[in-house]
Amino acid sequence: MTEGASADGLEAVLTAARSWSEQDPDDETRAELDALVAAATGDSVDETAVGSLRERFSGRLAFGTAGLRAELGAGPQRMNRVVVTQAAAGLARFLIDTGRDRSVVIGYDGRVNSDVFARDSAEVMRGLGLEVTLLPSALPTPVLAFAVRHLGVGAGVMVTASHNPPRDNGYKVYLGGEDDGSQIVPPVDGEIAAAIDAIAAGDVRDLVRATDYTVAGDALVQAYVDATAATVPAPRLPADAQPTVVYTAMHGVGWETARAVFAAAGFAEPVVVPEQIEPDGAFPTVSFPNPEEPGAMDLSVARGVAVGADLVIANDPDADRLALAIPDGAESFRRLSGNEVGWLLGWRAAEAFAAGSPDTSGTLAASIVSSPALSRVAERYGLEYRDTLTGFKWVSRVPGLVFGYEEALGYLVDPTVVRDKDGISAALALLDLAVSLAADGRTIADQLDAFAAEFGAFASGQVSTRVDDLSRIGAIMAALRSSAPSSLGGLGVTGVTDYSDGVAGFPPSDILRYDLEGGARVIVRPSGTEPKVKVYIDTVAGTPAQAQALVDALAADVRPRVS
Repeated sequence: MTEGASADGLEAVLTAARSWSEQDPDDETRAELDALVAAATGDSVDETAVGSLRERFSGRLAFGTAGLRAELGAGPQRMNRVVVTQAAAGLARFLIDTGRDRSVVIGYDGRVNSDVFARDSAEVMRGLGLEVTLLPSALPTPVLAFAVRHLGVGAGVMVTASHNPPRDNGYKVYLGGEDDGSQIVPPVDGEIAAAIDAIAAGDVRDLVRATDYTVAGDALVQAYVDATAATVPAPRLPADAQPTVVYTAMHGVGWETARAVFAAAGFAEPVVVPEQIEPDGAFPTVSFPNPEEPGAMDLSVARGVAVGADLVIANDPDADRLALAIPDGAESFRRLSGNEVGWLLGWRAAEAFAAGSPDTSGTLAASIVSSPALSRVAERYGLEYRDTLTGFKWVSRVPGLVFGYEEALGYLVDPTVVRDKDGISAALALLDLAVSLAADGRTIADQLDAFAAEFGAFASGQVSTRVDDLSRIGAIMAALRSSAPSSLGGLGVTGVTDYSDGVAGFPPSDILRYDLEGGARVIVRPSGTEPKVKVYIDTVAGTPAQAQALVDALAADVRPRVS
């Protein structure tokens, strides 16, 4: 070791790394950490290894309302078996200490180590005396969210990183009881984090493990299939006359469950994208397994062109999100934005609710960064409308919710089944809409035109800046706050709202909103799950083309301001 290493804190880092390695039950991450320690000591010190150790032991993953999410690897700043064991034990202690129901259901997807992390959690929680049910196989996140309510347990854990890069994994927590199966919100996240920190002060080898937990049977999955299939009426067309649909699971776990739901509801089986239909944590055909990302739907679109499809639908890897593409000429498809799908599903939900419950109040909801178009729908049908903070943990908690969505491809079409976004039930709702339109000789594209004629021509867009240094996010937001623009994209700024101190009942949040002439708006915030600053642009005009032109002008103006 180099002289002065102790003075600059390296000795403490090495001590922490050795201690971590001793309690790590995973051969791979233990070897990874031991190799870094070896490279950071001795006569020839590898400064890259030193830097990696400093970063990994500079703190620990923050447990928040999104749970945990990070790259796989050794150390407290990565996702690994030690971190997951600490999280499981901390969550169990929280349930015990707060007098909540001492039962939990645990699910996992097809990512690397998801099954391992789920079994570790089951053993540790059972060892602490909880009643534990483990889902029988890698399954979609919505099945886990459904199971929390269906089984009446105190909490649910889903091991998933959703649509994050392949080397990531994560840990999402739901609560039962009065939380009714929704994801956690403050202050509960802080209470769970404190319980995890208390566990992390010790050694995970001291925790008692038990293997006599329950593994759920197929009946639980079938209950989700039946409940989801029942959210739509019988199709208006027989299977052989329905629109042709292409489906991709994006190398995730959606297909088998989605297939069963579609069949149970009476819809024709989609044409699949064979290269992406089976779970594969390496995600070999996409650089980023997120249907929003450029290129992610290329294979499914190519399949759609080849078979002459009327729709291409994509679930993300844990099937809680949904993307839709429709024909745009003979040899191409256009992916609809999350807002466009939200408009269509929200309109469908409002019509159905008004027809079935004319004397009952209900609410449509969307995150504040989603298009304001849904509020027009609510007004037209005499429903309440509610903006929420970003994240379905907020959308799902809106009282009297009929339908909720967020522009990042998340839709909640029936809150009586799942209190979270659900890409499978949303896909089923879209199939129902497409078949109903086809029965009348119309298409999804026709319905978008009808929406513009009925509620106004809305358009939306997004600008994102990815950073390598997280401090850049704070600097960008600070610069925007210190110098508010008087105009954007040629439109005058009519109002600026800073959510940092809390606004209109919202808790303090790092969000800036600019209201512009003509009903346009721009919202800027850091991403909650990725190292990005995200800008959301919404416009309304006389025609869709005019609204899109405004979006393009605003994007061109905003992009350099956040780069």
